[in-house]
Amino acid sequence: MKCEQLNINQKLIAMLQQQRFEELTCIQERCIPEILQGKDVVGQAETGSGKTLAFCLPILNAIQPHKGLQALILTPTRELCIQVTDVFREFGKTLGIRTASVYGGVGIGPQIHDIRTTDIVVGTPGRMLDHIRRGTIDFRFIRIVVLDETDKMFEMGFIEDVEAIIHEVPRQRQLLLFSATISEEVHRLARQHLNHPVIVKTQSYVDHSKLKQIYYDIYEQNQKFSLLVHLLNQNTNGLSIVFCGTRRESDAVSKNLARQGIHASAIHGGMKQNKRSSSLDALKSQRTKVLVATDVAARGLDIKNVTHIYNYDVPKTPTEYVHRIGRTARAGANGSAITLLTERDHDNFRRVQSNDDFQIERADVPEFRQVPFRRHFEPRQHSFRGPPRHSFSR
Repeated sequence: MKCEQLNINQKLIAMLQQQRFEELTCIQERCIPEILQGKDVVGQAETGSGKTLAFCLPILNAIQPHKGLQALILTPTRELCIQVTDVFREFGKTLGIRTASVYGGVGIGPQIHDIRTTDIVVGTPGRMLDHIRRGTIDFRFIRIVVLDETDKMFEMGFIEDVEAIIHEVPRQRQLLLFSATISEEVHRLARQHLNHPVIVKTQSYVDHSKLKQIYYDIYEQNQKFSLLVHLLNQNTNGLSIVFCGTRRESDAVSKNLARQGIHASAIHGGMKQNKRSSSLDALKSQRTKVLVATDVAARGLDIKNVTHIYNYDVPKTPTEYVHRIGRTARAGANGSAITLLTERDHDNFRRVQSNDDFQIERADVPEFRQVPFRRHFEPRQHSFRGPPRHSFSR
């Protein structure tokens, strides 16, 4: 379906054309007409499927500017909150619609100020509850509520917060639920809160014919990092995401990559928001070509031109593996998903391989140079040596 065929405000059509959107994706084509009719919708769609515009466009079409807060979008992570906010602001500016973002890790004062005059709020559950408890947000005019990446909210333990927020909004509202997987918990949530929802399921956005999946089985844990350095140095085209199992491991890997001359950014839940945003911006602008991340980066974030996924630590379930590899081989491009195994990874990898949909081939371990890996880094020591000087980082 052509974008120009949508029954929405012509200013939104013009914005789509300006940004060279021509054809609707599957999730957009099937969800937008239902949402425009005021129906509750459950949409199953993977990262990269275009689901944000699937709810953004019909919401913007329904909003009346300067008539109070009318739409609420809940996201599980700060990064996704910022990303969704950017989409709403970009398309909403032509209609005079204002969008505010609400998430933790930053001062609450500016958010309180923005909420007073906004039409739409995009937020994370914890910070949203903070505003409810403080009485700094008014839900009286809410007409539409979106739960984005609902299954991730279950995984992160946010669902009780989400239910508490739903109970605060008017009962007469439209509820849209989007999720990469529709688990029994998601079904239960839908049965409790949605009114005769339309269920929309789409096929995988990843083109498996263009996705090469391989694994290397190495014997010693201390060789894993050396092999990663070798592979990153060989694969110089496109962007790479290296997935680690813990915050500490992602920090250690990114710092050790820097010692080997590979400029890598780290992102995980333990970092301050400005650093997390800086890491993502560096990758998106290709100032750096390697992002070392925990699974917080696997869901929802729109990072284009990712050619290689490295499972430095093997995910625990087939579902987590799907979310990781879904970052590459998109929109007709080729991609590679590479898993590095040592003995302690075998149990997790057997669980991943239990899914017959994956075609993960064993590859011969190449010759590579052994490089050092430091587990701990001493904090920088600062001493006073006279008046401060300006410093510039590269």
